[in-house]
Amino acid sequence: MKKEDKERLVAELTERLRTTETLMVADYRGLTMPQIDELRTKLLEHGARFTVVKNTLTKRAAELAGADTLLALLEGPTAIAFLGSDGDPVAVAKALVDAARETRVLEVRGGVLEGRPMEAVEIESLAKLPPVDVLRGQVLGAVAAPLMTIVGLFTAPLQDLYGLLDARIEQLEAQGDTSGAAAETDAQTAEAQAEATDSEAEETQPDSDAEASESEREQEEQ
Repeated sequence: MKKEDKERLVAELTERLRTTETLMVADYRGLTMPQIDELRTKLLEHGARFTVVKNTLTKRAAELAGADTLLALLEGPTAIAFLGSDGDPVAVAKALVDAARETRVLEVRGGVLEGRPMEAVEIESLAKLPPVDVLRGQVLGAVAAPLMTIVGLFTAPLQDLYGLLDARIEQLEAQGDTSGAAAETDAQTAEAQAEATDSEAEETQPDSDAEASESEREQEEQ
């Protein structure tokens, strides 16, 4: 490859790394070209570009872009799935993990999710989640959040899928606290009702005693 071609490629990779917040790295050695093309087509459907890169050039681009996390993943034949702004990281992770299982050749190394480093095991866990839209719907359907919180979840970029799971856990804990508060309120209500009944009984007793005394005086006069 000519020097100017290498420089152009490094510049393109540098720009892509600077503008891509989510990417996943895999070792593609052993895959046939038809297998690579099939995987590339599938990932493209989910908003990701699957690119075979040359490590020496990619390392230079990563250094220029300040992508230190990527440098540790560039060992051996490397392919990177660059997710666009509309990409579905869950679907991309699932496609890569499925390809690794089916081919027994592809190896998922790790990646970056919204700027956060991910290990291979985290990508495997990500692949087991429902699609992003479904996951958001489940969380939103369960969490009784203020309107602005709901709007924020719909409009904000996916910064951390695990954050959605944490929100679900916090919601369940909040439900438990609310149940306890409700039980305490019911107990207080019952106690108040009992006190009110005792008070009515006390107020009625003096009237009964007065009526009895008046009846005795009438009998004596007779």
